[in-house]
Amino acid sequence: MKTKTHIDERILALAEPVAEDLGLHIVRVRVMAGKRQTVQIMAERKSDGLMGIENCEDLSRELSALMEVEDPIIDAYVLEVSSPGLDRPLTDMAAFEAYEGHLAKLELDRLVEGRKRFRGVLAGVDGDNIDIDLDGDDDTTTSIPFAWVAEAKLVITDALIEAGQKAKEAAKAAQNNTNTEEE
Repeated sequence: MKTKTHIDERILALAEPVAEDLGLHIVRVRVMAGKRQTVQIMAERKSDGLMGIENCEDLSRELSALMEVEDPIIDAYVLEVSSPGLDRPLTDMAAFEAYEGHLAKLELDRLVEGRKRFRGVLAGVDGDNIDIDLDGDDDTTTSIPFAWVAEAKLVITDALIEAGQKAKEAAKAAQNNTNTEEE
């Protein structure tokens, strides 16, 4: 789910080693049509899951140079590098595990019990399945094969905002400790 198309996959293959060198993790790659195509790359720091403006600038600069040489897209495009945001897409099993206890929306690539869209609190992972406590279905945890998920993202809630704020504060404290040790 990090990619949807072959061109997304090609760009991901170019971007992952660059991101790795910068201590970043690619969350998602999408090439979107429009007057001018947009190559959207969402990334985050491996160390704390955040993504600062400097990180976006560094990744954008490195990828621009590489994509100029490799030329994965024939037509003109705009490169957009960003953080995944609070309502981030969930694109791999690690993300479903990391955000256990938070509200999410899932869209499947097939009908299950007459529907494709599900919403509920993530309850962990079990092998290749995502466990979710569906809204309106008390006391039942549903397992959905990860392979069936076409799109998934977190839903912004007070708990998610609080967790995001705590992560920022912890990252800032860690940075301050590093700066103090260097002096």
